[in-house]
Amino acid sequence: MPSTAPALPLADVTVSDAALRRFLHGLPGVDAVGLESRAAALGTRSIKTTAKSYAIDLAISMIDLTTLEGSDTPGKVRSLCAKGAAPDPSDRSAPAVAAICVYSDMVREAKEALRGTGIAVASVATAFPAGRAARSVKLADTREAVAAGADEVDMVIDRGAFLSGRYLQVFEEITAVKAACGEAHLKVILENGELATYDAIRRASWLAMLAGADFIKTSTGKVAVNATPANTLLMLEAVRDFRAATGRQVGVKPAGGIRTAKDALKYLVLVNETAGDDWLDPAWFRFGASSLLNDLLMQRQKLTTGRYSGPDYVTVD
Repeated sequence: MPSTAPALPLADVTVSDAALRRFLHGLPGVDAVGLESRAAALGTRSIKTTAKSYAIDLAISMIDLTTLEGSDTPGKVRSLCAKGAAPDPSDRSAPAVAAICVYSDMVREAKEALRGTGIAVASVATAFPAGRAARSVKLADTREAVAAGADEVDMVIDRGAFLSGRYLQVFEEITAVKAACGEAHLKVILENGELATYDAIRRASWLAMLAGADFIKTSTGKVAVNATPANTLLMLEAVRDFRAATGRQVGVKPAGGIRTAKDALKYLVLVNETAGDDWLDPAWFRFGASSLLNDLLMQRQKLTTGRYSGPDYVTVD
């Protein structure tokens, strides 16, 4: 796909609401048919046995293993952390996941359970998943997560403000949350299913990156439409073009609805063919998932032993 990198300096883009609107609405429109056709075509690529084994391990190492339920308990979080650190107890060569993602009140529990593993603790914040709260509440939520030990914060944008065209308000909120994160990395959730159009997703991607996002994330996993190959491809184009324009690399995290190894490998093909192999690293690409790990482990066992064990042979989250 052709680059969408703007041919103008970005220094003055965020000085006013009018300037930001002019910039965002000046981005090239998205060819929806072309985008979906390319995503579908890349999804047909075949990955052979040796490369498949490497890709499965890479996908495991990119997972943000997630539990975001009202019924979460300290015991459930500790169990999830143990699984993330040793996904397959029968095969210690299986890589650990990238992070464990929990609500802020479970961060201390996760941090203690993961001590010495090198696995990051990610916390959702800013009134996740709806984001319907005053900015002071969102910032307090972020600071609480960081104070508890979160290495990464996943925030949600104010979709109401964005869809109303109040772009500077959204920009300023992201920059405020970024400041509240301190040393923690910030993942900005766009909630693509609520943005509805590809043009809006492209604008939101650029807005989040201009505001300092370390990652842009497709979705909360709590709405009807979450990550899709097409909307993830669009975000990969955005981070590629943003680096071309600014020199700064930003990660991408598809979340919600990615449940099988086959699906995960399709996303890795999208990364390689769109952004390039610089993004084929847990530092720059993540899967937000809860059930994906189980299928990756089953496929890994099949490649290793020649037998498909089935779901009863992997631990239940």
